[in-house]
Amino acid sequence: MRQTAGVTDFTFATAGRISFGVGRRSELAAAVAGLGSRPFVCTGSDPSRHEDLIDRLPEAASFAVRGEPTMDVVRAGAQAAREHGADVVVGLGGGAVLDAAKIIAALATNGGDPMDYAEVIGKGQPLTVPCLPFVAVPTTSGTGSEVTANGVVTSTEHRVKVSLRSPSMLARVAIVDPELTVGCPPSVTAHAGLDALVQCIEPFVSAFANPLVDGFCREGIRRAATGLRRAFDDGTDLAARTDVALCSLLSGLALANGKLGAAHGIAGPLGGYIGAPHGAITASVMVAVCEFNIAHGSDETRSRYAEVGELLTGNRHPEALLDWWNETTAELGVEGLAALGLTEDGIPTVAEAAAKASSTKGNPVPVSADDFAGILRRSL
Repeated sequence: MRQTAGVTDFTFATAGRISFGVGRRSELAAAVAGLGSRPFVCTGSDPSRHEDLIDRLPEAASFAVRGEPTMDVVRAGAQAAREHGADVVVGLGGGAVLDAAKIIAALATNGGDPMDYAEVIGKGQPLTVPCLPFVAVPTTSGTGSEVTANGVVTSTEHRVKVSLRSPSMLARVAIVDPELTVGCPPSVTAHAGLDALVQCIEPFVSAFANPLVDGFCREGIRRAATGLRRAFDDGTDLAARTDVALCSLLSGLALANGKLGAAHGIAGPLGGYIGAPHGAITASVMVAVCEFNIAHGSDETRSRYAEVGELLTGNRHPEALLDWWNETTAELGVEGLAALGLTEDGIPTVAEAAAKASSTKGNPVPVSADDFAGILRRSL
């Protein structure tokens, strides 16, 4: 980490264009037409949910991503994209769909196998050929994947989630229309929204925090405070949906240009190990991670957590954050890790992997495997 005049050095990269607002999905056809003529559209398990948008894309082929993408899913998607002669890829769905679409866009031009490029468990080779142009249209509010330069995929063989990463995986256009999230079930709203909030908090408290990312994080935290519970209680509350969608977008900008932390260090290996939703995991471990960092961190770290508490509640104290999180997860029905499938036997394996995870490097204090084991037990 380098600093100049007390400011952490940073770079900034994001989607070529971001369109945010109710009704902005109407821009999809024009955006795609400006990038190619044979679109390959990745959707969730039911493409008919968005056939009104897909039907406006001439020569489009659809590919359904059912659940979290696996190595086999992105292999099949890349092959289907090549067979279609795709020259532009659209991700129209939740974070898993957007991740799959980005990876498919990369594999379609670079060839080879996803394991050739996968971090940690693969060869980690660079993606040297520019990816197919990618257009992101999120239909959930959580991952911020519409503005990040990586795609997450599960290796069922290794029981872990890993990333493929390249600057050319950034979306050429990201269209964020909060109205597309109105149909999200309450559980998805809760898990995805809390994950977006974690993605605003972790870069903000990271030792690698920088002024640009700080601004994204502060506004994202404020938006979650005003909108998340309301969106959960009433999915048709468009003002609340807009708050959460903006929190998600800002969280993607923050994590793509800052660092995450121990909650996400856990989520990658644990998600692959037990197959639980990513957002459910980060929401479940966040209190224990915060308690650890507050207890072992510097005065600056504790001050940052106190500011998060103030942004959420108006009370500038770290305990305000912890109280808000406990109250909110109880109201939103978030369960502990035991309910998600983690047992005592699995803790050492997950803890060892979390200690080596790239996200852990952004945590404000070092976390050993033993520390992670304690956090996992606290979160059961």
